[in-house]
Parts: sequence; structure tokens; C-alpha cells
Amino acid sequence: MTNDQVKKNVVKNALSGYVRIAIRMTLGLVTFRLLYQGLSTVPEQFGFWSLLWAVFGYGVLLDFGFGYSAQKRVAELSVKQDWPKLSSVLSSIFFFYLASATVAVAIGFIFAGPLIDLFKVSAAHHDEYRQVMLVFLIGIGLAFPLGIFPEVLHGQQRVATQNNLSIFGTTINFIAVVCVVWFKLSFMMLVILSMLCILLPYVWAAKLALDYMPAVRIRLGLFSMSTMFDTGKFSVYAYANTLSNVIRNKTDQPIISSILGVAAVTPYQAGSKVGDMFSMVTSQIAGVLSPTAAHLHAKGDSLALREMLLNGMRFSILAATPLYVVTAAYMDGIIRLLTGVKAPTLPMLWAGELLLFWYYSLILTHSVFKTMFMMAGQEKRMMQQSVYEAATNLILSIGLTFWLKQALGLEWGIIGVALGSVIPTFIFGWGLIWGWAAHEAKTTRWELFQRVILPAWRGVLPMTAVALALRLQPFWNSGSNTFLTLAEGALVSLIGLLGIWQFSFSKAERAHYTDKIFRKLGRKKKGESA
Repeated sequence: MTNDQVKKNVVKNALSGYVRIAIRMTLGLVTFRLLYQGLSTVPEQFGFWSLLWAVFGYGVLLDFGFGYSAQKRVAELSVKQDWPKLSSVLSSIFFFYLASATVAVAIGFIFAGPLIDLFKVSAAHHDEYRQVMLVFLIGIGLAFPLGIFPEVLHGQQRVATQNNLSIFGTTINFIAVVCVVWFKLSFMMLVILSMLCILLPYVWAAKLALDYMPAVRIRLGLFSMSTMFDTGKFSVYAYANTLSNVIRNKTDQPIISSILGVAAVTPYQAGSKVGDMFSMVTSQIAGVLSPTAAHLHAKGDSLALREMLLNGMRFSILAATPLYVVTAAYMDGIIRLLTGVKAPTLPMLWAGELLLFWYYSLILTHSVFKTMFMMAGQEKRMMQQSVYEAATNLILSIGLTFWLKQALGLEWGIIGVALGSVIPTFIFGWGLIWGWAAHEAKTTRWELFQRVILPAWRGVLPMTAVALALRLQPFWNSGSNTFLTLAEGALVSLIGLLGIWQFSFSKAERAHYTDKIFRKLGRKKKGESA
């Protein structure tokens, strides 16, 4: 695969990712609101539902880093077309996953009761929620070994195909939730249908991934301990990095539940959902660069790798910055839109703003660089940084949650978790990772800032001024209802896009992209001959 083909794949995969996110966010917004209101009749129910999906995030701990390894090895061995070796690698990982899932589900059955007690579920719902958790664990156990196949699609640089499968899963999950709410089906039925909506796209991914590599076989007889050990040299670092990310990203709800009670997860989730949706949109470019980095590293093309790093960071930040500005400006309206609550509480708003800033900080300093260079020979150092940051995050989150609970009251305790995420990400991001990225890009910290961040903020200055003017004007209550939030947000976003186009791109870039757009539409620019 030539470098031009690689670049085209990156663009195609990134664009398909934005289509997937647009559909997922549209359906997800309606789904979240339906569940928030439909499950709120039982105060603990929505909190427990959110907690289950937080627990699902911990399922990646059984991955042991082999998901990243599958991506990396598919990308590398496809370059060499070493199909027997790839068959051994994928078979070994698949059956290792199967065994791990079996053991994990068995342990989950044994400790389901104590887990329900840990989450401080009321006695009235103890048995019901225990049964729900068991069904959820079975679904995770079935999905886990099949989860290797989306990773294979990523390694094949067929992220667009995986995005289409994700759209399918999101759509059928939306239909399932509507049916549950409309027909007033049980909480248990909601969990069962949600699990099926995960499993079906995974099965389909398995077929598509293997059809693309007809010489590759998944057989128990191809399982090899030596292959596992060889693959594990990379996997141990990838796993430590994954574990650190889980601690950094997924411990918020368990901490809140164990310190403040499961009911406190609900107001926290209202604010954190905004940050989650922001992350879904802005992480697309970083996600598609992972297999590309492995491919370029396998070819030994360091120049193309550096170019991809700089362009990846620049365009990722260009996409994230205007979205950050408009989301921060209309946080209250977005939370109302998501949840249906008439007046978000101050803790909800602060949690939303802090977590939004946290995710934006990750885009600036972490996402593209760490995603790429995890696959490009920097896994050991990457792992060390991730462990230190995750440990700091966990300690601060617990300590600040306890402190704010005592100092300001129960409802303000949720801010401790958000601050525990923001502080270490900011310190490690700018204190360590930024300089590391500059070194790999063969530039200085300031030159890197000028190239990848400054153009984005130059472009959003007009929209920032308009957003402030709208929020502070005395003539109407800005963002006070859904219509005003959407109308004002659309105007601010439009100005942001125009500002990015005019002030973030050079004249030559604008001409280049205009030409590409015209050619895609089958038209010629003014002045060109037919």
C-alpha cells in the first residue's frame, strides 16, 4: 500500500467516523433522554444502568493488551502477507479471550452479591439488580472473544467498515430502547436487548474480517503458547496502558457510588454525558491513525510517520476547538436537552464544564500522539507515563471527593472526581507529553504549538466573541429553552466554521480544498475549461 493510499484510507475512515458519530449522537441523545426519564421513576434504576456500562468498560481489562496487538500484527503481517503467522496470532488471541471470558463470568457469578452490596443498592432492589447484573455479565462474556474482529478490521485499515457496523448496532439499540419504554418492558428486558445489540455487529465483523483474508484461519489447533509469548512482548505494555486508561477514564462512577451512593451517579452522569459525546466526536481522527502508524512503522517510513503525526494533531484540534467553545458556552442548555431537567444544578454544570475541559485537554496533548506512537515503538515509555498519570488521577479523585463531600455537602462531592481527572491530565500533558511529541516531530514545543494549536484558536476567536455577546446580552434569556439553545448554538457554530476556514487555513490550503470539493462534485472551478 502506497503512502497516497494510506492517506486516502485515513481520510475515508475519518469521514465515515464522523457520519457514525452524527448518527450515534442523534440517536444517542434521544436514547439517553428516554432512559433518563423512563428509568427515573425508580431513583436507583438509571444510576445502576449507568454503573453497569461503567463496569462494561472494565471488560477491556481482560483484553491483556492483545486487542492492540491484534491491530498491530494485522497491519504488520499484512504488509509481509505472512498469513500462516497471522492465523496463529489471531487463533491464539481468540481462544485466550474465550478462556478469559469464561473464568471472568464464573467469578462474576460468585461475587455478584457482594458487588451489589458495594454499590449500596437498597434492599428492595437487591435481588432484582443481582439478576440483572448476572445477565449483563453473560452478555459481556459472549461478546468478549468476538471483540477481536473489530480490532482486525482496524488493523486492515477498514475502519469505515467497522463504522458501518457500529451504525447498525446503534440503530437497533435505539429501536430496542424505544420498544422497552413504549411498551413498558422490564429492566431485565432492556439489558437483554442491549446485549444482543452488541453481539450482532461483532458476529458480522467476524465474517467481514475473515472474508477479506481468505488464507487466514481461526482454529483451536493453531493456538500456540510461543506465539502468545511473542505477541505478549508488546501486549504487556499495551495492557498496562489500557489498564491505566481504564483507571483514568472509568473509575469515576464506581468512586461516586461507593463514597456518595449509587443515586449520586445520576446527577454526575447528566454532566459527564456531555463530555462523553464531545469525546466521541473529537476522537475520530486519533482512532483511525492507530493502524496507519503501525503500517508506516513496519515500513520504516519515519518521515511519513512524522508528517502524519503533525497533520493528525492539527486537524484533530481544528475539529475539536470550535465544538469545545460552543459546548462550553451552552452547557446548561445541552444538559436540559439531554436529560429533560428544567434547571440543571450547579454541581451538574460544574461537572459538565470540568469534564468537557478534561476531554479537550486530552485532544490537545494526548490523543493523537499516544494513539500513534503506542503502535510505533514507544510502548514501554508510553506505559510508564500512563501508569503515573492514572495513579495520580485515582488518588486525587478519591481524596477530593471525600473532601468536597465534607466541605460543601453530598451533591458537591461529584466535582471531586472531575477535578481528579482534570489536574493530572493538564500537568502530565503539558509537562511531559507535549515535549515528547515535539521531540518526535523534530521541532520545539513553541513551534509545535504554533503549528497545531494556534491556528485553531485564531479561527475560533470570532465565534468566542459572538458566544459571549449572546450569553451576556440583556434582551432575552440566552439559552433558556431548547429553541434558543439550538438557534444560538447553530449561529455560533456557523461563525466558528467560517472562522476556521478563513483564519486557520492558509490561502493555498483554501484553494486546494475548494478544488477538491469541486472535483468531488464533478464540477470545475470558475475559469477552468470544460
